[in-house]
Amino acid sequence: MAIPIEGKKAPSFTGTDQNGKKISLGSFKGQKVVLYFYPEDGTPTCTIQACNLRDNFSTLKNEGIVVLGISPDEVAKHKKFETKFGLPFTLLADPTHTIIEKYGVWGEKQLYGRKYMGLLRTTFLIDEKGIIFKIFLKPKSKQHTEEILNAWKEIG
Repeated sequence: MAIPIEGKKAPSFTGTDQNGKKISLGSFKGQKVVLYFYPEDGTPTCTIQACNLRDNFSTLKNEGIVVLGISPDEVAKHKKFETKFGLPFTLLADPTHTIIEKYGVWGEKQLYGRKYMGLLRTTFLIDEKGIIFKIFLKPKSKQHTEEILNAWKEIG
């Protein structure tokens, strides 16, 4: 499936978080949502990105922004990642790629000349009406919160 387009409604979904609780995008209507897709819990870049969001979580929360992370990892692995790094936001498990494919973020990657299929690190900013207003196709993991806040400032 192709990646959704800015200005269009965000695809709906329901997933299971790191605590085994069912979470749906629709339950956040009326709130700003950062929906960030990352390849794997505990890997260097994924940890940097998650810790950047963790370290700036109070600022995001003060701006009324909800953070949802999604990867193909299982619930138990998400729980270990949350606990190890003190992550204060929701991590959704998507081992069947249901949500990942709805958002078009599974595709060909390349590492050291080897091509393979994997999750393409991508972040969607979704406004209070459920509309995608910004997509970061290659978010800067060390400055991700800054990117997010600047994008929201642009639309007022």
